[in-house]
Amino acid sequence: MLVKTFGAAVQGINATIVTIEVNVSKGIRFLHVGLPDNAVKESHERIASALVYTGHTFPRKQIVINMAPADIRKEGSAYDLPLAIGIMAGDETLKSEELEKYVIMGELSLDGSLQPIKGVLPIAIKAREEGYKGFILPKQNAREAAVVNNLEVYGVESIKEVIDFFNGKCTLEPTIVNTREEFFSNLNMLEINFADVKGQENVKRALEVAASGGHNIIMVGPPGAGKSMLAKRLPTILPPLSLQEALETTKIHSVVGNLDSNTSLISQRPFRSPHHTISDVALVGGGAFPQPGEISLAHNGVLFLDELPEFKRTVLEVMRQPLEDRKICISRAKFSIEFPASFMLVASMNPCPCGYYNHPDRDCVCGPGVVQKYLSRISGPLLDRIDIHIEIVPVPFEKLADMKDAESSEDVRNRVIKARQIQEQRFKDIDGVYCNAQMSSKQQRTFAQPDKAGSELLKNAMLRLNLSARAYDRIIKVARTIADLEDSENILSNHIAEAINYRNLDREGWAG
Repeated sequence: MLVKTFGAAVQGINATIVTIEVNVSKGIRFLHVGLPDNAVKESHERIASALVYTGHTFPRKQIVINMAPADIRKEGSAYDLPLAIGIMAGDETLKSEELEKYVIMGELSLDGSLQPIKGVLPIAIKAREEGYKGFILPKQNAREAAVVNNLEVYGVESIKEVIDFFNGKCTLEPTIVNTREEFFSNLNMLEINFADVKGQENVKRALEVAASGGHNIIMVGPPGAGKSMLAKRLPTILPPLSLQEALETTKIHSVVGNLDSNTSLISQRPFRSPHHTISDVALVGGGAFPQPGEISLAHNGVLFLDELPEFKRTVLEVMRQPLEDRKICISRAKFSIEFPASFMLVASMNPCPCGYYNHPDRDCVCGPGVVQKYLSRISGPLLDRIDIHIEIVPVPFEKLADMKDAESSEDVRNRVIKARQIQEQRFKDIDGVYCNAQMSSKQQRTFAQPDKAGSELLKNAMLRLNLSARAYDRIIKVARTIADLEDSENILSNHIAEAINYRNLDREGWAG
């Protein structure tokens, strides 16, 4: 008997429905076609054991399975459940009338229980688009899929529940999640706060400007000055995620399998901090079957690269294009996949190998030229793509011991939100531009022209510091953001002066 069940293949962060055709007839062969990988082929053993353990028998007949479309590679163990259900329906031990209404996915254990799978959210979205009534999947993934409305999501613990459901012996309770209520209730839950940071007012100001305009920032300072502490608190002053941003972010983390069973929708901006030993593929994504990298996992959030010069140069250089395009395209011989990568880059570094160059109290022990050589590990083109360079000095004891509360993340976030609202209004008619950091040169000429005094100041700075054209663009963008924070329609000379002050690494003689 020929029957069809339906699963899905995830490519990039989108899913394609896979039709699993099972023909059970007289004979003794088992044939599996449709470009399955080894994990899919091995499902035969898991299915056979699971059926026996749950009181059924694996058919001793000829079984031919085709997974269509046959030109898309099917990978992973998530096809175990739809294959098992198809085999039982083909053997007429399971009623097949309702199978066409459901997408079924799940990995089987040998005892028939189900293990969680990856990529559930894109599959659920595709199932709704294709008009399926429901989605049957492991219980651990049910809340993740239940984010999608107008789709019945049934979380099950074993294959026995699915068999009994289609045979009419039991009913399954759909998992229901009030997406909007849960999302908005968790939106402002901050575990860490800017108020924890003592001193460093100039760095806090730079981070506020960076958050307001979506600018990339690098912090340079000695060990223990607070670079990592400040970076970890940056997401707390960024505007809260919108529902659309949260859905897009959750899709990426779903594909990688980062979501736990209690998570339905990511409500906090991601903060990713990869170690400096990371490979270029792990950072930007890729592999034989491309997966999102750290820059995509940081989408709509913050990517923090601590000890930037310690990263391999090839790793840093592959970020140059994604920083400009806010996406990464992974190309292979037979296909190409695009992952979103709109993130804020926050980097930190010591000023020299020993860490104490320009330190107010300790002497640098690095030899002549060592500081410049250390800084040159970061290429000029990459530094040009970082809008704000800020130097950090250690906090004196008096400020560390000060018991007076510092400004909280909520207060800073309110100012950032107001600045972002100005930018949203400014760019409302331009697709793909939401903040000042995303402006093109043409848009800068329209929206970010400094006054006469500011232009003269910028001209002198360009000549004195020998800045590149890209650095000029960065200064203009940052000045536009500073003006927005002050609710100023025009870019004044004091806005230009502050923006120039955020180009520390461009200063002649900074590194000796």
